[in-house]
Parts: sequence; structure tokens; C-alpha cells
Amino acid sequence: MPKQQVDLDRVFQALADATRRDLVQQLVAAPASVSALAEPYPMSLPAVMQHLQVLEDCGLVSSEKVGRVRTCRIEPAVLRAAEEWLAARRTAWETRLDRLGGLLTADSEDRSST
Repeated sequence: MPKQQVDLDRVFQALADATRRDLVQQLVAAPASVSALAEPYPMSLPAVMQHLQVLEDCGLVSSEKVGRVRTCRIEPAVLRAAEEWLAARRTAWETRLDRLGGLLTADSEDRSST
């Protein structure tokens, strides 16, 4: 399996969880410390760190520790790769649906004229 496909599989698997999607959304706005990211959740800090680890493992998030503070940031290139994959699929389906719509319209017009 190509490396890019494996990476996308891991990215989409990581994004399948609502908490991780929310963490990504927070990090798209700005880098944040783990404790700041964990604050709004009714779960333990280690549980949030596990979610962040999944995001790091697939490359969506990177973190850096300075002193006692670990700061996380989004990796835009990985997010962009997932977005490009989805956009390509969307374009293909829109093209197919447009063709189907054209065929249905032509068939309807043919039936009306007979």
C-alpha cells in the first residue's frame, strides 16, 4: 500500500473521533498548551493526552515541550492532504451526478415529446 494512502487512513481514523475533531478545530485557530486544550473536557488530563497522541501519531498535530509546558500545533500539510483527497472525491461524484441529471432530463424530454 502506498505511504500516502497509509497516512490518509491514519488521518481519517484519527478524525473519526469527535473529541479529536474538536481538538483539531481548536488547534486550527491557534497553538495551545495541553492543559488549555484539556480544560473544556469532562475527562482527565491523561485521557486528553491520549487523544493528542493519536493526532500526533498520524501527523496532524505536533507538540513541543518548553520547561513544564507542552504546546501543540496543527500540521497544515497533513490537513491539506486530507482536504485534497476529499475534494477530488467530491469533484468526481459531482461530475457523475451532473451526467446522471443530464440523462434523466433528456429521458424525461424524450418521453414528453412522444
